Amino acid sequence: VVAAMRGMIESELGAFGVRYDNWFSESSVADKVDEAIETLKRADVLYEEDGALWFRSSRFGDDEDRVVVRGDGRATYFATDIAYHLDKYRRGYDKIVNIWGADHHGYVARVKAAMEASGMDASSLEIVLVQFVNLWRDGERAAMSTRAGEFVTLKDLCAEVGADAARFFYVERKPGRHMDFDLNLAKARDNENPLYYIQYAHARICSVFRKLEESGERFEVGDAPSAEALTRDDELDLIRRMSEYGDVLARCEPHRLARFLHELAAALHSYYDDCRFLVDDRAVRDARLTLIAAVRKVLADGLRLIGVLAPDTM
Repeated sequence: VVAAMRGMIESELGAFGVRYDNWFSESSVADKVDEAIETLKRADVLYEEDGALWFRSSRFGDDEDRVVVRGDGRATYFATDIAYHLDKYRRGYDKIVNIWGADHHGYVARVKAAMEASGMDASSLEIVLVQFVNLWRDGERAAMSTRAGEFVTLKDLCAEVGADAARFFYVERKPGRHMDFDLNLAKARDNENPLYYIQYAHARICSVFRKLEESGERFEVGDAPSAEALTRDDELDLIRRMSEYGDVLARCEPHRLARFLHELAAALHSYYDDCRFLVDDRAVRDARLTLIAAVRKVLADGLRLIGVLAPDTM
C-alpha cells in the first residue's frame, strides 16, 4: 500500500513539475527515537508523570509540557518528529525548511523547543505554514471534505486548468494567506488571467522580432547603440523595473517574483500599445529592440524559476 501510494503521489507531483531528490519514510527513523529520548534525558528535560514520560517544553516557550512516551511504553508522534529533526541536524544542514499545513501551527513551538533542548540551533529551523485552498467554479465554492471523501486531487486540477496555471496560481499567493483558486480564471485566455497576461507579454515581444526577421532586417543586441536614445517615460520605467529584478530574487519569496513579473508585464503591454519599434531611425529602433529584448529575457527567466513556460506565440 505504501509503495502504491508513493507511486501515485510521485506521478502526480511529477506532472505538476515537482520532483523530490529523496523520499523519507517515517519507519526509517524509528530506530533513532530511543537515541533522541536519551539525548533529552542527558539534557535533564524529561520527567515521569502518570506513567508517561514528559518533555519540559514549557521551559522553552511552548504552552505546556508534551508527552514523548506514553504510559504503555509507545513513543508519541512528537517523539518521532524530534528524532526526524535531530537526524537532519546531524546530517550537517545549517538551514532546515519544513512546509506544514496551517492546522499544525501548534507543533512549531514544541519542535523548536525540542531542538533547543537537544543543543541544536533552533533559529536555523524555519517552519512555513500553508493555508488551505478553496476552489471556486462559476462563482460557487466547490464542496470539499476529507472526512466525507469529497476533494479535488492535484491530478484533476492540472487536468482541468493545466500544470502551468496551477503552479502559477499557487506561487503567486503568500503561503500564510488563504487562497481562493478560481478555476474559471485559471482557464481564461485573457488579460484577467495573471499567468496569461505575463506569457502574452513575452509572446508580443517575440512577435516584434519575427516581424523584423520577415522584413529581412538584422539586429544583434550586442551591437546596439547607446541607451541615450531611450527618452520616453515608459522606457525609463521599464529600465527601472528591470533593475529591481536582482533584489526580488535575493529575497527568495516566490509570490514576490510572481507579482514582479505581473507588474513588469503590465508596463510592457502599456509600452507596446503606445510605441512603434520598427521605426526608420536606426538608433532609436535598435535601442528599443534592445530594451524589449531585455524585458523578454527577464520575463522568460522569471517564468522559468516559477516552473512555467514562456511561449513565443499565443
